This record gives sequence, C-alpha cells and structure tokens, in this order.
Amino acid sequence: MTHVTHLLLFGSFMVASWFLFTYFWPRMMLSVYKRAILVKGFGDGPIPVNTLYTEPQTLFADPLHAPASASKLATTGVNHDTLVTAGWLDLSKGPQVLHVPDMAGRYYSVQFTDPSNNTILAYVGKRTTGTQAGDYLVSGPGWKGQVPSGMTQISSPNKSVLVLGRVLVESDSDLSTAYDLSKQIQLTPLSGWQPSQ
Repeated sequence: MTHVTHLLLFGSFMVASWFLFTYFWPRMMLSVYKRAILVKGFGDGPIPVNTLYTEPQTLFADPLHAPASASKLATTGVNHDTLVTAGWLDLSKGPQVLHVPDMAGRYYSVQFTDPSNNTILAYVGKRTTGTQAGDYLVSGPGWKGQVPSGMTQISSPNKSVLVLGRVLVESDSDLSTAYDLSKQIQLTPLSGWQPSQ
C-alpha cells in the first residue's frame, strides 16, 4: 500500500468515526438522562412516566450538599436561578395535557425534546406563550382526536418526549413561592382531563 492509500484509509476512518459520534452521542446522553429520571429522579426515588417532578427546595438551596441518593440530573450544571422540573412522556396510550399556572409575569419555560434526534419540539413559557395560566395538549404520532377548545396542541413525531421545566427564583425569600408555582406545572392524561373553572 502506498502512503496516499494509507492517508485515504485514515481519512475515511476519521470521517466515519466523526459521523458515528455525532449521530449516536446525543442519543446516548438522552438515554442516560431518561434512566436518571425514571430510576433515580432527584434522589427521592423514581419519577413515573407521564409525571412531572420538581427538584426539592433543599436541593436547590444547597446543591453542593445533595443527598448521596441524588442522581446527576439533580447535581450537575450551572443552573443557580431556576428550579428544575423534569419528566418523561410516553404518548403511546394517548395525549397528555400540560397545565401551567398563572406565573404573573415571572420567567418560566417548559421545553419538549424529541429523544430520537435530540431536537426541541416546542416551548411553553414567558417568551413564547406568555405567563397566563393555560393548558397544552401534547400528542404523539398519528393521533387524530379533537383538541379541546382553547387548548394549543404540541405534536410530537415520537411517542417518547423529554420534558424540562424551569421557574425563576428571584431571591432566597422567593424560593417557597417559586417552588409552589413549579409544583402546579402538571400533566394529566387527556382521557382524565377536566377544564378549569
């Protein structure tokens, strides 16, 4: 084999390796994230599918001394001003309704990510939908039902969806209020959903 042939083989190997890394790395990370959510949660135990869970106030207030049972989900990152809410959706049995309370101008966001290709499907939050209370229908591929009046539909091309919510904590004295608002961000199956009065 000539020197040029070796360079061509090495170059081909490097291009193929880069493609495989770029393609599989996000999927591997989302798989790890899914396992962290469904198995460990924020240290209080698993977070069931189609359930949102907000990190405990004590963990937010003192992330450096997280309990040994806390997953990496709860203890990594540089997020020091928003409470994190997380969950994993399985839309194979039907849509879910996301309810957000009136945030009265407070910054918040709820991000929906397709784990098959690590793309963001939609945001609900101050910058995209405002801070009024609202309900959002999250549906999977092929769903043909009727969207309830006044509700916005978020269509997912995948039956699995990663949900990450954040609510701004303005100060130490605001933590309790922000936590109460975070806990009101909830999911309900469409089949059991009742409109708010």
